[in-house]
Amino acid sequence: MMKNLCYAIVLLALFSCKNETKQVEEVKTDTNLSDIKFQHLKSVNLYKGEIQRIDSFPSKYIKPRSVDVWLPEDYVESKDYAVLYMHDGQMLFDAKTTWNKQEWKVDEWASKLMEEDKTRDFIVVAIHNIPEIRWQDLFPQKAFNFISESIKDSLVDIAGKKNIKLNGDNYLKFIVEELKPQIDKTYSTHADVENTFVMGSSMGGLMSMYAISEYPEIFGGAACLSTHWVGAMPMVDNPYPDAIFKYMEANLPKASEHKLYFDYGNKTLDEHYPQYAPRVDEILKAKGYTETNSKNLFFEGTDHSENSWNARLDQPLIFLLGK
Repeated sequence: MMKNLCYAIVLLALFSCKNETKQVEEVKTDTNLSDIKFQHLKSVNLYKGEIQRIDSFPSKYIKPRSVDVWLPEDYVESKDYAVLYMHDGQMLFDAKTTWNKQEWKVDEWASKLMEEDKTRDFIVVAIHNIPEIRWQDLFPQKAFNFISESIKDSLVDIAGKKNIKLNGDNYLKFIVEELKPQIDKTYSTHADVENTFVMGSSMGGLMSMYAISEYPEIFGGAACLSTHWVGAMPMVDNPYPDAIFKYMEANLPKASEHKLYFDYGNKTLDEHYPQYAPRVDEILKAKGYTETNSKNLFFEGTDHSENSWNARLDQPLIFLLGK
């Protein structure tokens, strides 16, 4: 009984990521990015550094949402910084404001690793999710094309609705065409592919894989923690994993100038992921990845939570941004 209750809570976390932010407005078709101004966010509890926020970043592609930019304590405009884009931005910095009172501790790890000279200098761009449409935004949209047409009509979205409407392609257009240019204009960044990275967990892990596959000329590396290979709710005869892997086989960028990090545990929702590790390894090998530019790590006894991800966050950060 208790296990089922815990499992239900984890599923709620995966697909809702409920937060305390205000409701957002509908997609705007007329955006004026020149008027965008990031404001210092004072009401946040940080280990070090500073967060600057836009409460409702305008977009012609997706529903406007908050975007946070974390700057290290010694940030100066006289030098350039690598940029790490992260999904589920409201879960990254301050456990006091998250729905489950957990956080990634991004500012702690980033500050410590830079101070210890283990990574290059970088800033973090945290894109908030909107709970009601998180799954539609973060599912790798073109992977749906690898599902048989005879099966598609029987599938439902996370809310149990048919006529699935995915928005992952527009979510990436927002990042690449609207958000990234504004970040590079506002902050002192290295804007090249060698210094632009993307990271997320669960559905955010899928989207990070999708981002580097769709825009290999933009993202030099992706970190995908507890990647939700199940695709949706765990189910019998699930068509999503095979479709996702077929998409990866066709579109994952070859090694050359890219880095890919995957990991997984085996508790709560993560218990569904170990079975897919061999398939991930096969795809990485076929694409020419080795241990120097790819990881697919298993963390025994870890579950599907921010506390599990923050306990090992140093590994993907050093892998992507290490000196």
